Amino acid sequence: MLVRIVKLQFKEEKINDFLLHFETVKWEVTNFPGCRGMKLFQDMKTPCIIMTYSVWDDEKTLENYKNSALFESIWPNIKVWFDAKPEAWSLETTFDGFK
Repeated sequence: MLVRIVKLQFKEEKINDFLLHFETVKWEVTNFPGCRGMKLFQDMKTPCIIMTYSVWDDEKTLENYKNSALFESIWPNIKVWFDAKPEAWSLETTFDGFK
């Protein structure tokens, strides 16, 4: 299992555009083969910073998504709204204290 965290920093005037767009694609991404689920977080003090947290079966399924028509339909639309270069991490869980 792979956890993917992506930090996106948007231009202030584009945050609502992103959130509206996200509503139209969130279930397509969540239901993509190999995706076990996704969350969207918005920083409480800096609302321009938004992070996605997704869980994938493995690196191959994440790569399949990144090379998919779905990803290609999402990324070009939102990247023009960025105020900084996105940052991404692929992680393995070494401890899970959630119940």
